[in-house]
Amino acid sequence: MSGTERAHLATLWEEIADLEHTLRYVDAGGCRTRVLDIAGASPDAQTVVLASGTSGHIEAWTQNVRAFAEAGFRVVGYDYPGHGYTALADHPLEIRDYEEHLLALLDALGLDRVHLAGESLGGWLALKFAPKHPERLRTVILSAPGGRVIGEPQLDRTQSVSAKAVSEPTFENVKKRLQVVIHDPRNITDELVRVRRAIYARDGFSMANVSALREPERRWRNRVTDDDFAAVPVPALMVWTDHEPTGDEAEGERLCGLIPDGEYLLVRGAAHWPQWEGAAEFNAAAVAFLQKHA
Repeated sequence: MSGTERAHLATLWEEIADLEHTLRYVDAGGCRTRVLDIAGASPDAQTVVLASGTSGHIEAWTQNVRAFAEAGFRVVGYDYPGHGYTALADHPLEIRDYEEHLLALLDALGLDRVHLAGESLGGWLALKFAPKHPERLRTVILSAPGGRVIGEPQLDRTQSVSAKAVSEPTFENVKKRLQVVIHDPRNITDELVRVRRAIYARDGFSMANVSALREPERRWRNRVTDDDFAAVPVPALMVWTDHEPTGDEAEGERLCGLIPDGEYLLVRGAAHWPQWEGAAEFNAAAVAFLQKHA
């Protein structure tokens, strides 16, 4: 992110204050689900659905919602079961749970076909969801998609930092958790830390259920493989970074090359949240991609 961008990272309220929107709860397959719904330019505007990462929430897309809305799209952000302010999860969550919840949400909102933008776990979900439900998707945006089996040190670090952020949700501990995904700590806003701190401090919040896919056996049976990238049935924008903890620049290019109709964007100066740290570049590429396939 450039020095100009770093000078002011907007809060969610600043981004949506003058946009027609609702923040409400929707019953998605029996799960009380928090949904941010920003109206499109017209009643028949196409919809972009935003899916966040592990233990993430709608606010992870703060730097992007306005760009999508100003391009004329309806924007729907939501929290997974156990995440954000959606109903707490009562069991360890696997990809099947996220797929079923997404499908139920699309049905509850009356959305037949959408553009699905997923970061980290959201990209993992998109890769698994797309081949099973191609009729529900127009495109996918894969922002540093997760799910591949990688070395244990990266997973161990994430688990330990996440556990402490939940057991002791101080401002400092939660900020350290966010530094796992954000390369430059100056790009972590106070709002982002405070929102996540409040979520982690919710009575009954379970990082064990939310982060269950980090357990080796469960991760292996839900893993993303090269075949999953090759099976994406719709146009895809693959977004990678030069500090991505799960693979270098060459790996990002290689994975994109597996997608039948894939476009590649490399965001420099970012780690696992290119949509946040490289917002200007991400937004320009994403909007151009969506308009191309609208």
